[in-house]
Order: sequence, then C-alpha cells, then structure tokens
Amino acid sequence: MDNILKEQVRQFRLHMHHLDKWYQKSDIEKLAGACGLQNSPPGAWENALHNRILHCAPGDMEQILEADKTLLQAWSFRGVPAVFPSSESDTFLSALVPKQDEPWIYTRGIQLALDFLQMPFDELLLLLKQVMPKLDGETLKSKTALDQALAEWVSPLLPNDKKDLWNKPSMYGSPEKQTVGGAAVSFLLRPCAFMGLVVFGKREGVSPTFTSYKNWMGHSLKATGAPEQKLVLKYLHCFAPATVSGFADWLGCSPAQAKRIWQTVADEIEPISLLGKKCYMLSDDKELLFSPPQAERKVHLLGGHDPYLGLQDRDVILDDKAMRKQIWQTVSNPGAVLYSGEIAGMWKAKKIAKCLEVEVTLRNNVKIPKADIEDLCDKYALFRQIKLNKISFLS
Repeated sequence: MDNILKEQVRQFRLHMHHLDKWYQKSDIEKLAGACGLQNSPPGAWENALHNRILHCAPGDMEQILEADKTLLQAWSFRGVPAVFPSSESDTFLSALVPKQDEPWIYTRGIQLALDFLQMPFDELLLLLKQVMPKLDGETLKSKTALDQALAEWVSPLLPNDKKDLWNKPSMYGSPEKQTVGGAAVSFLLRPCAFMGLVVFGKREGVSPTFTSYKNWMGHSLKATGAPEQKLVLKYLHCFAPATVSGFADWLGCSPAQAKRIWQTVADEIEPISLLGKKCYMLSDDKELLFSPPQAERKVHLLGGHDPYLGLQDRDVILDDKAMRKQIWQTVSNPGAVLYSGEIAGMWKAKKIAKCLEVEVTLRNNVKIPKADIEDLCDKYALFRQIKLNKISFLS
C-alpha cells in the first residue's frame, strides 16, 4: 500500500476544489458542482465562489441562481441549504434518499414531536407528501411561513385525536410562533427536498422564498443514471485520500447508507496510507494525487464554511489542536487564512458605520506577506460593495 505526504494531499485538494488559480465566470457550473456549495449561513456560497472566480459580482451570482437557474438551492448533504448545478439535481438530491431501514438525513430531532403525537415517522411523511403538490402553485416567503402553511395543509388529513396535539405550542423553542405540527414538518423538509418536492426560490429582501422543484424548474426532478455513484465520486475527487466514515460525516448520513453508496465505486478505488491510516482514492486520480500541479495561488481568505474546509481529516491542513477548535465550531465559524493549502490563521470581518473592518490572526510560525492578505481584503470589500476601513493583524 502506497504512502502519501500531507503536502501532496493539500496540493491535490487545492486543485480539485478549484483554489489553485483564478477561474472565469463561465466555469461556475464546474466550480459549484465539484462537491456543492453550502449556503449556511446565508451568503456562504457566494463567498466560496468569490474565492474561486476573479470577476463575479453578487448580482452576477443572483442572476445565475435566480434568473438563469443554472444553479439551484435546496436542502442537501448534512441537511444544509446548498447550491449546486441544476443539471446535477439528482446527484445532490435523489442520491440522498435512503433505502430500506436507513434513516433520513437530519431528521433525528423529530422524535420529540413524534412521541408527543404518538405517530410513526413514515405515516407522517406520507401525509406530508400528499399535500406537497400544493407548492406547485405557491411561493411562500420565509421558512416560518413554509412551516405554518404545510402544517395547516396536513391538519385535515390527521386522525381526529391528533389534530389538537398537532396545534399545540412547539416543544422546540419559540412556542408563540411555532406549533408541534410546524416543528414536525420542518424536520420533514429535508426528505421532501431530496424527493424534489421543495426548493429555495428568489430571495426577497432578507427572506428566502420556497416553492416546489417542478414550479421552479418547470419539470419534476428526474434521477438519471446512477446518482449515488456520481455523489461518492465527487466526494473522492475532492477529499481523497478518504474513508467511508469520513464520507458518512460529510453527508450527515447513517453508516449503513454511507457504506451502501460507497460500494457503488468499489471497483474504482484502491487503498493508500495517509498519516499511518488506511484510506482510499480513485484509481483514476492516483497519478494526479501523487504528482499534483503546484498551485498558482498560495494565499486565500476562505469563508468559514468553504467546501475546502469540509474535510474530516483536519490535521492534514491544521496540526494545531487548539486552533482547530476555533476554526471548526458548531456555529459562527471564523474565516480561515490559507497558505499553500494549510491553515495559517483566522480572519473575521465586521461592518462598522457602513465600513468594513478586518481582523487577521496568524499563527506565530507562519510567514505570509501582509501585502498578499491586504490585497485579498481589498478584493473582498469590493465584492461586498463596501469601503474597507481597517485591517488589523493580531497574534
């Protein structure tokens, strides 16, 4: 079994994540389709593309997503809102539908509501599927409005002894705004998304809108070929050397579902050793993995949820355990300063009095030309259409 060095892995991943050079706006489908772009918090997908495309303003991205519909936003891997090529909807949606006894992604939290209602998961999902076609003629503004509408549509289908429980205040927080039914359908939106029953529409001010895949795209979601295989191929292209457990974490799915999908490429992978651990790579990527092209770009200011940071073997790009806890948090991840594929520090930007202020914290043993970071800060401020007032370098 061959051994590979961290430096080789970092260069390979920079190339596969399209961070090795600046790309053009015409490449946007390729960039978004590498492994999808998380859009949580809102705007994360725009930051990710900004780090890959030299000239692409927010208005351009909005046009591509909401008018041209070349890209699509829907709940996908890990249950997060994600942006990906519309032409690959089956890979980022249909492939996530579980088989047999596999649980649905991001639905574990529904159990409190199910216990309260004394209803099984499958029965409730079936009722929701019956009313979801109503979205074919509706566009609802805000997630709260979506939850409330779906709960109201399901209510008449419930057994009489469940209707009162359905309309009780939610046990998940904000009981003044959400009912038990609203909470239940909120968890079931991920399965509905994977089946092509709900997607994000145009943003109206600060609020997203929601409608059906059919209403947004003009046709129903169709799974073609082998979407599960295409999904794991994308993962291995971007994150190899990798393991099936890492794949499960990236998808947010059960070990059983991850293993089943992983098996679709069993004849296309081979083992490799990274940091003394047995991992796998695509045989077709072996030459590129061991002799990756040297990146033209060395310094990056990645957003906190950039796809490049979605790896599970975090020690490959950051050997500082304390900083790992700061970079990868449950919420409010800071941005990562990248140098030759390795995390060299953190950065945060905040708006103060209509101006942007940036704080950069570099690791003590890293030497990066400040001019390179300042140039990227200038580009970021220009992208966000806000005046850059101050850059502070901390240690």
